[in-house]
Amino acid sequence: MYYVHRILLYHCVSSVIYRDFKSSNVLLNEDFKPKLSDFGLAREGPTGEHTHVSTAVVGTYGYAAPDYIETGRLTTKSDVWSFGVVLYEILTGRRSLERNRPRTEQKLLEWIKHFPVDGKKFGMILDPRLENQYSLSAARGIAKLADTCLMKSAKDRPKMSQVVERLKQIMGTSDVGSPSGKSSGDDEPIDSNKIGNQMDASASSRRRIAHLAKLSEHVGGISRRGFMVMQRAKVP
Repeated sequence: MYYVHRILLYHCVSSVIYRDFKSSNVLLNEDFKPKLSDFGLAREGPTGEHTHVSTAVVGTYGYAAPDYIETGRLTTKSDVWSFGVVLYEILTGRRSLERNRPRTEQKLLEWIKHFPVDGKKFGMILDPRLENQYSLSAARGIAKLADTCLMKSAKDRPKMSQVVERLKQIMGTSDVGSPSGKSSGDDEPIDSNKIGNQMDASASSRRRIAHLAKLSEHVGGISRRGFMVMQRAKVP
């Protein structure tokens, strides 16, 4: 998660808005290094005194920010919203939209509202395939961060750089492994053998590989690869 957002931060600094950030566009190599794919909808961000770019609304339903859908105004905060959705997908092992589930569980962002981050039932949303091999406090921290990314108003969402720093803090105070103690310029790729200090390294790695493989199949199995053009509020 941390390194994926660093990639988005790079594009933000470069004044590029990805515009269609979603789980199926994040590829992992054998070292768990993420690569963003499919830049077909990427746009150059606003320049000078401009705060946004006006454009036709395109993207994938379930990942596009509501303010972008309603106004067609594209900003770097549009990518921040999408990242918040992906954070919850990683935590829960669910896609943003799953029509094969009970009606009350089909829309991920609606379903998680029944499990407040600080509530006793929060753990019920976490992916059971993780087999409780995670830090609950870190999971709560990530969920809270996701909630800030999903603020309705774009101006209330954090900047990419702020999300990166918060992820570093969360990972640095948990047992899930982290780039703790390093400045932004010293960040290095995640070493999968160091993740899960309280677990056997090889067993932890196998669990993570299996989980990521299942999640990849789960996310990409039904979702359409083509892009969907969305018009104002005309969504299912």
